[in-house]
Amino acid sequence: MEKKTPLYQLHVDAGGKMVEFGGYLMPVQYPTGVIAEHMAVRQKAGLFDVSHMAELALSGPDAVANIQHLVTADISGMVDGQVKYAMFCNEAGGIVDDLVICRQAADRYVLVVNAGNHEKDAAWVESHLFGDVDYRDISDEVAQLALQGPASGRILSKLCTQEDIPAKYYTFQENCVLHLGSRDITALVSQTGYTGEFGFEIYCAAADAADLWNALLAAGADEGLIPCGLGARDTLRLEAAMPLYGHEMTDDISPKEAGLPCKLNGKDFIGRDAIIARGAPTIKRVGLKVTGRGIVREHCELLSKDGRKVGHTTSGTFCPYLNYGAAMGYVELAEAEIGKQLDADVRGRKVAVEIVPLPFYKIQR
Repeated sequence: MEKKTPLYQLHVDAGGKMVEFGGYLMPVQYPTGVIAEHMAVRQKAGLFDVSHMAELALSGPDAVANIQHLVTADISGMVDGQVKYAMFCNEAGGIVDDLVICRQAADRYVLVVNAGNHEKDAAWVESHLFGDVDYRDISDEVAQLALQGPASGRILSKLCTQEDIPAKYYTFQENCVLHLGSRDITALVSQTGYTGEFGFEIYCAAADAADLWNALLAAGADEGLIPCGLGARDTLRLEAAMPLYGHEMTDDISPKEAGLPCKLNGKDFIGRDAIIARGAPTIKRVGLKVTGRGIVREHCELLSKDGRKVGHTTSGTFCPYLNYGAAMGYVELAEAEIGKQLDADVRGRKVAVEIVPLPFYKIQR
């Protein structure tokens, strides 16, 4: 049976089209439609319910040692209020999942992992714990809202002081006081997101989520803020070339093959030796601009102009802001040249594509 986030009824009341995702019933879009929601985030602001994401808390004297053993990133230099991107790898060097790490104190961290991998990731972490560490899956206690878009800072400042808003990308403020009109709540506010746009992710108690959602929408009404669903979240992340587990990342693909950060020197972690043993990658994740007619989606073979298979696509869609079709995929290293012309096999029809630099869209921070 699918779970519901604390905001489920608000989505239904707003006309959200509900679908199952990651074990939860989530809005894929609202009556405004995916394109309008996508453009709102790029030009004004959008509000997402991402409470289906999972939060795993580790604390205690051996918290750092445990996390270092679990993830590809080196967290030894992190400071309080810093966020870091990393991956879990399996013993063969493939990617179990990607995640972000939030350092609350020297001995206190939260790992934020993907909803679809919640149970797998939680079991993976728990099965590899050692020493003096306290582990808690706090996902059911926490709701997460993503306020994304160029107007996000102005909207958030209507609910809190400027000092409570994280000023730098990949940092957060803990115990931020948000004024919701009738009452105040505290939340963790992080300058992060999965849209490639300026914005924030706000972690609050599940019981406070509905009031916070309504307060943010009211504060953003004159800034063009609208609620957004999973459809726009996916087109935005692809436009920004952000990888997605099960697509650009799998249990067989290594972080090096995916072109993702992976610290192989100075620390050990599960899968490190296997990644090194694989040697230099023979494939590369690339960006593809559709130059022919049609939309290229996942699982399309990529062909050289002489018809030889040289790779496959992992994600693809029409990018509303850029106004062209785009895809990501893996190709043989020898074919991974910017400007290279290939064909995508879309249900037996060849659609011309060109390898272009990633990301397709990038803001200046």
